Amino acid sequence: MRRFFFFYFIILLFISSLSFAHVEHYKKVRLLSYQLFLNGKLIGHHDFNFKYEGDLLYVNSEGNFKVDKLGVVLMDYKTSAEEVYKKNQLIKFNSKTKQNEKIKFANILMQKNQLYIDGSSFKGQVSKDTIIGSWWNHQIIKSSKQISPISGSVNPQKVKFLGKKRLKIGEKTYDALHFHFLSDDEKDLKKKKINIEVWYDEKTLLWIKSRYNNLGTWEYRLKKVING
Repeated sequence: MRRFFFFYFIILLFISSLSFAHVEHYKKVRLLSYQLFLNGKLIGHHDFNFKYEGDLLYVNSEGNFKVDKLGVVLMDYKTSAEEVYKKNQLIKFNSKTKQNEKIKFANILMQKNQLYIDGSSFKGQVSKDTIIGSWWNHQIIKSSKQISPISGSVNPQKVKFLGKKRLKIGEKTYDALHFHFLSDDEKDLKKKKINIEVWYDEKTLLWIKSRYNNLGTWEYRLKKVING
């Protein structure tokens, strides 16, 4: 029972922080750089650059990885995106992803208090509070659904708080808050579109690590933060 109330207290603190932070929490951040590992092997990177122009926040990201075996390329993946926020509200998003020879995209525009999506997997509109599935944005913890930044598909989600723990990444140790994101559907666990563990630094609320399984264990680990 005491453990239950401890977890409940931590999650309340986290959500309370989010309600005041929003994307403005990243006002001093200029770069978040992540390394991507597959079964412990470094295979690529994903960088997020933050820039303010007046009351607009631009988040430009670029990532790529390559999986090969015995010199044969099994997967060659490149993605780039731009998110634009005005007073904490997403007003525009564009992404393009190439996986081997397959192209995926998502274009989103805010109009009349709705988000209009033109994606490779979904075309339509959703409420303005629907969030892009970008793990850097810790507001995702409060959302009941997320938009795929790759294809524009809209996926209901549920989030479970797994507790607080010490987490070492490279030479740095964090006090981390651990969450599990799952698709909110009746599908078998292995078939859910969302099934990922995410860690946020308790002090800064920055995304520091994520992990999921899909033909191996994939991990994003924070490598570098630049403030300015």
